[in-house]
Amino acid sequence: MDERAFRTAAADAAGRLTDHWRALASCDLPVVPPGPPGTTLKALPDSAPERGEDLAAILDDTWRTIVPELVHWQHPNFLGYYPTSNSPASVLAELVTAGLGVQGMMWSTSPAATELEQRVCDWLARALDLPARFTHASRQGGGVILDSASSAVLIAVVAGLHRASRGRWREHGTEGRLRVYCTDQANSCVPKAVRVAGAGEPVLVPTVPGAHVMDPAALAERVDADRAAGLVPAAVIATAGTTVTCATDPVPRIGAVCRERGIWLHVDAAYAGSAALCPELREDNTGLELADSYAVNAHKWLRTGTPCDVLWVADRKDLTDALGSTASYLRDNAGDSPEVVDFKDWQIPLGRPMRALKLWYVLRAHGLAELREVIRHDVRLAALLASLVEQEPGFHLVAHRFGLVVFRADTDDRTRELTRRLAEEADVLCTPALVDGRPVLRAALGSPYADETTVRRAWDLVRARAVSAS
Repeated sequence: MDERAFRTAAADAAGRLTDHWRALASCDLPVVPPGPPGTTLKALPDSAPERGEDLAAILDDTWRTIVPELVHWQHPNFLGYYPTSNSPASVLAELVTAGLGVQGMMWSTSPAATELEQRVCDWLARALDLPARFTHASRQGGGVILDSASSAVLIAVVAGLHRASRGRWREHGTEGRLRVYCTDQANSCVPKAVRVAGAGEPVLVPTVPGAHVMDPAALAERVDADRAAGLVPAAVIATAGTTVTCATDPVPRIGAVCRERGIWLHVDAAYAGSAALCPELREDNTGLELADSYAVNAHKWLRTGTPCDVLWVADRKDLTDALGSTASYLRDNAGDSPEVVDFKDWQIPLGRPMRALKLWYVLRAHGLAELREVIRHDVRLAALLASLVEQEPGFHLVAHRFGLVVFRADTDDRTRELTRRLAEEADVLCTPALVDGRPVLRAALGSPYADETTVRRAWDLVRARAVSAS
């Protein structure tokens, strides 16, 4: 290893990133790259080099070839999907994590990595005011850091199927009878997880008319009808902060249905869950004492770079019974201790990096008070954007909650044309979607560089495109 070259390149990368962040803050970069499909492919050689190249040259090529063709998710005019946040503390932790090269699949393969993850998950659980049974300190539940909410849903579905079938969910006579329930407002990862887990397609529960949330009475009716037909209701996936409108399913009533019937309840709070960091924004916490699992994407709203999803379970045994692996080469004396957690049994893959360092750096560098202000700041900016939509003739506010604003033009054709023009001009990125069958545009605030000025400027760009589309 050339230590001097590494030190120089690392310092160079830090300087380039600092300049990049400054350019984003001043909106000197486009949100979406201008090149057509294939632009980056044409710039890259067909084959890998036979001999190693200089790190400085590789960095130059990164900023010459790769960075200009990226969609800049931290840009103030990036209002699409939900935010994917980052911070210097998170970036530094990524460097240290990669450099240490830890394999944290079991406590014995890296004790500090495991115990740090336990403590950090408990820190965040308490900061979000989650039920105490979700903490490792309870010695019954606990949290684990995963790559995404998609993985959390898959794990919850597998645990629910395993528990409902007493471990026989893949056996002849049981497979094909187990049922998982959600609404059509659930994230697209839910049906994918149900299919991957081998339970076919999820059962879609009707929503409350006009509210876009699960109807608990309809859930109870469908579950009871399925049971009467010889089927096995195994899991319900509720959402706190749906992707399209940020609506939250009525968890207390859904939880009561699940508790009475012995069904696993997972609450997917990938985006909205972080809002509970602020005491005044904790309405979605109601009923969580009835949930079996709960997940939040720290990489959405907590200044932690992707990937960083935290999944909490109320009873870790349900999880490890479903996912535990007992090969001879994975057994050791430490793993037999009730004091030890082996996170390989809390996830699908065997291997795992040291996931907790990044979140630990962020929580320490920012502190809970500053992270609360991040959320409140974005909520205020969303309220400003919502007011601008409401004041503008020819626009309708469809939904507004936390940092999300959903709007449309006065006709569906104008909304579609506006969507097309925004995509072509690429100076503001909003996500198109459907609400009650009508086209809408979603704008989610979350850039660390956004402020009132950038929000007003983005809205002016949207208005200008709408005028040209009419």
